[in-house]
Amino acid sequence: MVWLPDLVGADTALLLIITSTLTSMLTAAMGIGGGVLLLAVMATVVPPAALIPVHGLVQLGSNGNRALLTRDHIDWSLLRLFFAGAAVGAVIGYFVVVQLPVEVIQLSVAGFILFLVWGPKLGKQEMPPAGLVLAGVGTTLMTMFVGATGPLVAAFVHRLGYEKYRTVATFAACMTAQHLLKMVVFGLLGFAFSDWLPLILAMVAGGFAGTWIGLHILKRLPAERFQLIFRLLVTVLALRLVTQVFSN
Repeated sequence: MVWLPDLVGADTALLLIITSTLTSMLTAAMGIGGGVLLLAVMATVVPPAALIPVHGLVQLGSNGNRALLTRDHIDWSLLRLFFAGAAVGAVIGYFVVVQLPVEVIQLSVAGFILFLVWGPKLGKQEMPPAGLVLAGVGTTLMTMFVGATGPLVAAFVHRLGYEKYRTVATFAACMTAQHLLKMVVFGLLGFAFSDWLPLILAMVAGGFAGTWIGLHILKRLPAERFQLIFRLLVTVLALRLVTQVFSN
């Protein structure tokens, strides 16, 4: 098909659109998980050079939709601090040419996620503005190299003890800011987004439908069950990073 990029057939495109729909539904309903699962599927069918920027633009659409639909619940003060740090991280990412081994990054992210989710509880008042800015710097720099830092950002937002809608909305807003900055960096580096744009738009449309369905599921999910499912899902994703390191 003329609207598909080279090396991507109609069957693959359909798989990616369906996966985008289902993973957006998962993230909207559970608060986390969709971006990593989508990246795992895309890694099997998308050329490596296009994987991170294409995944990032799809996630920008998915998280942007979710942030728009839940905008009344966003913690805007946190978002401003996170965005300030994310902008710094994006600038550093543009100039960094030497990256850490992927295995080191994966183990570091996994360990940090597990600590944030299961470690001693800290209240929001114990997180200084500088900590929020540094979270934006670190996670945005990481996403330039590993793509899906959603579990780390989600674990960080979960740490603040918000109710379920504020958790989902603030996480979506932070990820929207992060992916937007990442797309600017890859554009400046010369990635040809136009070759992938029709497929990306179709995946974003599927993601919008998935987000709408997922948010309706969230309404029916008790707060206590949401917190438990959220923690377990983030833990599984962290452990998956560890198993990937030792299985390679």
